Amino acid sequence: MIFLNVSLGTLVTAVGFWLIWGATVSPIIVAGWALAVGLFLWFMAESITELWAWSTLLLGLESFAWPLVLMIQLKGQAEAPPESEMGTILSAVVLGLFSSVFWISFSYGLFKRAGKLSFGQSKEQAAAVPISRAHKKKKGR
Repeated sequence: MIFLNVSLGTLVTAVGFWLIWGATVSPIIVAGWALAVGLFLWFMAESITELWAWSTLLLGLESFAWPLVLMIQLKGQAEAPPESEMGTILSAVVLGLFSSVFWISFSYGLFKRAGKLSFGQSKEQAAAVPISRAHKKKKGR
């Protein structure tokens, strides 16, 4: 079951990498990226939740890099880009930042669920802490 999830997580990040670079990147480089990500996921993930947390984190970082790569590619073509390219850059920045915030937040939630972000507390200590002050007041009455 974990092999299927590693394969799907690798596919998701490889497609994201390919979408960033488009037709300018060689398929060998995309295959190398997929192999590196697959090996990374295979060795770093201890559970399926953690595997998808790493995959969505990588997808969020790729989404953040997409507008930057697009701006670099378009800047190399002309001194001052025309209005149509400026519109493309604006769309890429808005969509790239929105999707990167979404995927990185989603990744954060998955890491929290997997128990990797306890900030110095063990799972037993975190479970002993009440959820909110309202819960504490109700319990005291």
